[in-house]
Amino acid sequence: MEMQQFYYDNKIVKKFIYATILFGVVGMAVGLLLAILFLFPNLTDGVSWLSFGRLRPLHTNAVIFAFVGNIMFAGIYYSLQRLLKARMFSDFLSNLHFWGWQLIIVATAISLPLGYSTSKEYAEMEWPIDIAIALIWVIFGINMIGTILKRRERHLYVAIWFYLATFVTVAVLHIFNSLALPVSALKSYSVYAGVQDALVQWWYGHNAVAFFLTTPFLGLMYYYIPKAANRPVYSYRLSIVHFWSLIFLYIWAGPHHLLYSALPTWAQNLGVVFSVMLIAPSWGGMINGLLTLRGVWDKVRVEPVLKFFVVAITGYGMATFEGPMLSLKNVNAIAHFTDWIIAHVHVGALAWNGFMAFGVIYWLIPRMSKGPLYSLKLANVHFWLGTLGIILYTLPLYVAGFLQASMWKQFNPDGTLTYGNFLETVTQIIPMYWMRAVGGTLYIIGMFILVYNVYKTVKINATIEDELAEAPALQKISNGRIKGEKFHPWLERKPIQLTILATVAILIGGIIQIVPTIMVKSNIPTITSVKPYTPLELEGRDLYVREGCVGCHSQMVRPFRSEVERYGPQSKAGEFVYDHPFLWGSKRTGPDLLRVGGKYNDNWHFNHMWSPESTSAGSIMPGYKWLFDNKALDISDIENKMKVMRTLGVPYTDADIVNAQKAIKEQSKEIENNLHADPDFVKSYEESKKKAAARGEEFVPMQDREIVALIAYIQRLGTDIKVKK
Repeated sequence: MEMQQFYYDNKIVKKFIYATILFGVVGMAVGLLLAILFLFPNLTDGVSWLSFGRLRPLHTNAVIFAFVGNIMFAGIYYSLQRLLKARMFSDFLSNLHFWGWQLIIVATAISLPLGYSTSKEYAEMEWPIDIAIALIWVIFGINMIGTILKRRERHLYVAIWFYLATFVTVAVLHIFNSLALPVSALKSYSVYAGVQDALVQWWYGHNAVAFFLTTPFLGLMYYYIPKAANRPVYSYRLSIVHFWSLIFLYIWAGPHHLLYSALPTWAQNLGVVFSVMLIAPSWGGMINGLLTLRGVWDKVRVEPVLKFFVVAITGYGMATFEGPMLSLKNVNAIAHFTDWIIAHVHVGALAWNGFMAFGVIYWLIPRMSKGPLYSLKLANVHFWLGTLGIILYTLPLYVAGFLQASMWKQFNPDGTLTYGNFLETVTQIIPMYWMRAVGGTLYIIGMFILVYNVYKTVKINATIEDELAEAPALQKISNGRIKGEKFHPWLERKPIQLTILATVAILIGGIIQIVPTIMVKSNIPTITSVKPYTPLELEGRDLYVREGCVGCHSQMVRPFRSEVERYGPQSKAGEFVYDHPFLWGSKRTGPDLLRVGGKYNDNWHFNHMWSPESTSAGSIMPGYKWLFDNKALDISDIENKMKVMRTLGVPYTDADIVNAQKAIKEQSKEIENNLHADPDFVKSYEESKKKAAARGEEFVPMQDREIVALIAYIQRLGTDIKVKK
């Protein structure tokens, strides 16, 4: 049989690994800064682009798409070529994919701290970046599928099934969740509103975890663990069951993020049922990975790569057991909105994704540079520091989460809340936040050790170059079937049919959940008292989104006695019909704000936003001093914003739009008049006038500043619902 010679493209793998390391350091450093801001909230006082609300989405996106995304691509590009015995389909597409992805990361890293955000979790990037993501993702898919079609290996190995499912599903999720109407080059509104937006977002959010952070890494597990252990995968049959059951079940589980919310009960229950069922395939994959190491556990003692892989798979098993448990309503009632969820997420991120990434890097770099790792001892130190870091990060947050939930729900004998002041529940968990910061510090120190170890390894070994390989050309089967061949082995050599079946498997759940919620109006009963936001309130809502307030405050009162007592009547689906996007939130570092309108006067909110501790002793909320700057609120796009909202179904009239700027002036003047009721405000206001005059600046009246718009929005929250006294 004639052999064909070709070169594996190692240079593209090297580029993705170096990007992984760079953005890993950046993403973790931002995460550590955020942990420190819980302890020293005014550390970045007055610097808008270093505020917690703007940095939080930067951290999550940097870790998910920059760190995890780049190692995913590195691992796929290396393994795919060797499993298919072919160079990547196109060097041009490989490099376009690499540089396009890095440009997207840089654009995200610039735009999010500047406040250009959609507020949708794991999808905060504005519409031009969303389009770029879709285009680069398609380029990645073309390159992968092109390589599969020109392969020299007949059967597609299990890792490739997971790669294909990842490509198809992420494309579907990203496109449908990112549908929005642009207002300007860097501003858009989601086409979905309220309950529908929440369902689509968490259909995306949960499955971004499933198909960006899980399925591709399971593919990497199926390739790199057998390679590192020099053992075959434990069970081929288990891998088949694992793959098909996982991709079919995962797509249904998104609603478990919205239990006890205004989402229709039938959708919540579907999410619970399929989430519980997910334990089986998830643990099947974990068992398949761990049992692949049968007979070589002695190597785990000395090989840091295997150590990282073992803890990674164990972390995956823990996270995928805990996820279904958290979807049970009685457990969710305790954990949701607390730091328990932060601990759960970081078990997956730090252990499963982080340690898999470190193991792949430590395995790949010596092989591509044709020499030993510079220091196994340093790699082992990295492993133990990282493991200790994970423990010190997560365990205190589990305690904090349970403590929060317990304190929120406690009542006195007379029926009043034991901890009526939300801040009482915050101050109790500060020691746990200190421990989290220590754990995060240990983890990032381990990352710096990896940087040094990789640098020294590359320096002392050979330059990473393309690798010569040879394989016979793939011989076509004349009749299309092999005698006695069963269905799945046949499917494994039919990439198009495999991809189509995987697509059908992932679409079923999404269609059954989302289409009725959007099309059947009885799912979202209307409330006649709910009116569209005024132009000033709409501008204020955009500021709320810009500052990332949703990262710390929810707008969803659940049907619990404790929450109704603390916040007011439970949320109703019809309240959110004009909310593009929804702002229900997923964490309560501060209290829920759905019913906060009218609870405090304008002066209280004014002082609270300038210095939270002046109104709330012990608060860990930072000040938002840039909202008070001597510059006018930009209302130049208000007419466009209202037109887009009208297109999306918000009943603004032509007169509303024509008179929008006038309405803003009238409402903002009313708020300024309210502020003048405070003598301290009048005094500081007059002083600021004098200072502006001394600097030769034009003085901007308070009514024209951003803080007034934000106050208008906050004072509107919950006031459409008539509360019986």
